[in-house]
Amino acid sequence: MAHYFEIKKNKKGEFVAYFKYNSETIFWTEGYSSKASAKNAIESIKKNGPPAETREAE
Repeated sequence: MAHYFEIKKNKKGEFVAYFKYNSETIFWTEGYSSKASAKNAIESIKKNGPPAETREAE
């Protein structure tokens, strides 16, 4: 799939959900204290946009 969500930690240690298209970041969410909150943000976005898979950076 050319587009996907990726959850990564930022420099502050917060979880951020990034939306990428062809590996280029298109937009990102605010930082969340838990991965579950970042996943909830993705689910909210998916309700109003096209489907995309979710990837978690190691």
